[in-house]
Amino acid sequence: MTTYDDRASLTDLTATVERVRSSVEGVIEGKPEVVRLSLTVLLAEGHLLIEDVPGVGKTMLAKALARSIDCSVRRIQFTPDLLPSDITGVSIWDQQRRDFEFKPGAVFAQIVIGDEINRASPKTQSALLESMEERQVTIDGQTYELPSPFMVVATQNPVEMEGTYPLPEAQRDRFMARVSIGYPSPEAELQMLDVHGGVSPLDDLQPVAHAHDVVKLIEAVRGVHVADSVRRYAVDLVAATRAHPDLRLGASPRATLHLLRAAKASAALSGREYALPDDVQALAVAVLAHRLLPTAQAQLNRRTAEQVVGEILQHTPVPATSQQAGGLGLGGTAPEFGRRQPRRL
Repeated sequence: MTTYDDRASLTDLTATVERVRSSVEGVIEGKPEVVRLSLTVLLAEGHLLIEDVPGVGKTMLAKALARSIDCSVRRIQFTPDLLPSDITGVSIWDQQRRDFEFKPGAVFAQIVIGDEINRASPKTQSALLESMEERQVTIDGQTYELPSPFMVVATQNPVEMEGTYPLPEAQRDRFMARVSIGYPSPEAELQMLDVHGGVSPLDDLQPVAHAHDVVKLIEAVRGVHVADSVRRYAVDLVAATRAHPDLRLGASPRATLHLLRAAKASAALSGREYALPDDVQALAVAVLAHRLLPTAQAQLNRRTAEQVVGEILQHTPVPATSQQAGGLGLGGTAPEFGRRQPRRL
């Protein structure tokens, strides 16, 4: 098992994450849980889908996260006339060299903001499939590697909104987590009027971390220990979605991998070098729900995928901690787990 080298690793991780968190929360008022999930996805090498109604700050969250890190950022405004080559790039004939020259598209950046992704056609949306999964782009038989770290932060309106296309199942499955910002509380909205009323807070937002810092944090997250019983718990949750009567499409093996990676990132954000069942449980809805397709009868009964995941969490036995470990970098050992009854959500 790879562990953090020393106490400085914990200090560096905590300090860097706190700087980014404070920077983003200065723009997105009253939504600390949304900001934490965004950072979790970033450190877990995933991609984030922000879905909500217009005007609640989806693009603002994506831009705040991107501007808080000193790395290359490209924004793609998805429109019905957007072409796949606008995203991936195109080979153009060079008269002087008498050869084709590759012109990289907007996806060649470390953080790619896909604004209103479901307003483009499914053909254009599929241009992101290879890059999101394999972190590369293949054009005319040539493969081009994407920079590291690489993260797609996409926003979309609910499918019921005018002028939207539903994301293909393969596209949704490549997003590690989906988050809804929701409306702010009255106090947060009042504060937003003070902060955003004159100028945009994004104008004064400066990078508080470097791309190589994020790469180091990602490597540290990879070393977080996951006990066999926690792995089994993640597999049990995903397997339950495939057998649930209210779902016609359950979660994929990729979903299991994403759930485990997100749990490891969440543990690191909490200052632990080992993942707990609570990490898996807390992230299950965000990681699994957007991949599931309810049956027609479930839709008639107004059953949502989030409700189904919540029900699965209630009925799936949870590993029980039999030994408490010390904090990250303090010489604590990873806990052992038994089984306990599911926790009521």
